[in-house]
Amino acid sequence: MKKRRKGRKFNRETDQRKAFMKALSRALLLKEKIRTTDARAKELSSFVQRQITKAKKGSLSSFFELSRLFSPDVVKKLKELGKRYKQRKGGYTRIYKLQARKRDNAKMAVIELLK
Repeated sequence: MKKRRKGRKFNRETDQRKAFMKALSRALLLKEKIRTTDARAKELSSFVQRQITKAKKGSLSSFFELSRLFSPDVVKKLKELGKRYKQRKGGYTRIYKLQARKRDNAKMAVIELLK
């Protein structure tokens, strides 16, 4: 039986898509709030939540994994977020829907980290 694969392709090849998600997540983690398309926000939400959960564990191996993905300033921010969300079991992001973008009518959204 054919199963559906998880994730969107965003019309990019695998390595481009990974770099794209890393760049979006870096912006979200450092600024804590960004404006992007709805599809990107939904995909970014699950990606960032997995990284925050790794940071919450606080183990050496989890920070080694994070340091392979992100630069030191982002890893430092993830450590802070891990402490902030220590009591929270999940759901670290919130997505607000916005009006469609005028030039191409793309659905827009704001994704932010919860306080």
